[in-house]
Amino acid sequence: MRIPLYQIDAFAREVFRGNPAAVCPLDDWLPDGVLQSIAAENNLAETAFLVGGEGRYRLRWFTPTREVDLCGHATLASAHVVFEYLEPGRETVVFDSRSGPLAVERREGLITLDFPVLPYEAVEPPALLVEGLGRTPTATYKSRDYLAVFDTEEEIVALRPDMARLAKLDSLGTIATAPGRSSDFVSRFFAPQAGIPEDPVTGSAHSTLTPYWAERLGKTELHALQLSPRGGELFCTARGERVSIAGRAVRYLEGTICL
Repeated sequence: MRIPLYQIDAFAREVFRGNPAAVCPLDDWLPDGVLQSIAAENNLAETAFLVGGEGRYRLRWFTPTREVDLCGHATLASAHVVFEYLEPGRETVVFDSRSGPLAVERREGLITLDFPVLPYEAVEPPALLVEGLGRTPTATYKSRDYLAVFDTEEEIVALRPDMARLAKLDSLGTIATAPGRSSDFVSRFFAPQAGIPEDPVTGSAHSTLTPYWAERLGKTELHALQLSPRGGELFCTARGERVSIAGRAVRYLEGTICL
């Protein structure tokens, strides 16, 4: 069996930046164990699998260790593959996922995701969070992930997390965020419990970050930077119960998986 494989750098203007995702178009679904083994072999933050055509696909995402309910950068990467290689010239696509239908459009070089908000609530910071990050946030919230808010961009850059402690938290991951110097806000994302010590760029985290910063800053259009070593740029819009998350994507690799 031969399966097409595209590796796309998402939320990036050039290769070696942003977040790499593998995208594998399939004619039909393979057993879940095979999908998970492919994701583990690829050893990227996410591998996306899609089945469908004519502008509508079923989409699933796997980290090296588990299937996840929502992933931004691998959705953007999948849309890039549809627009550039599977259905050249198409500018809109809908992905049916575990988080419902996700509409994506391409306009003026940007690929925009229509994602659900991931609501959050204020909580006391767990000891594991404080110990794992090595400092106490000024505010802490709980959504799918823990959201740890700090005062400055410099604090986010300086974080050297204890991944073993963060891996014991009852969440998919931990978002650390602060106001940005050259952007509205910055963030980093750690998910050792999902096999991703630090994610280069995390689109789905912005389903929590966007409504938080929109309310705090009193604006709906937001420019965001993720401060991983690879770095990433996102353009976010708060729209009530939905958020728009936009970025660019570039192809790094195209090949074939042989099973």
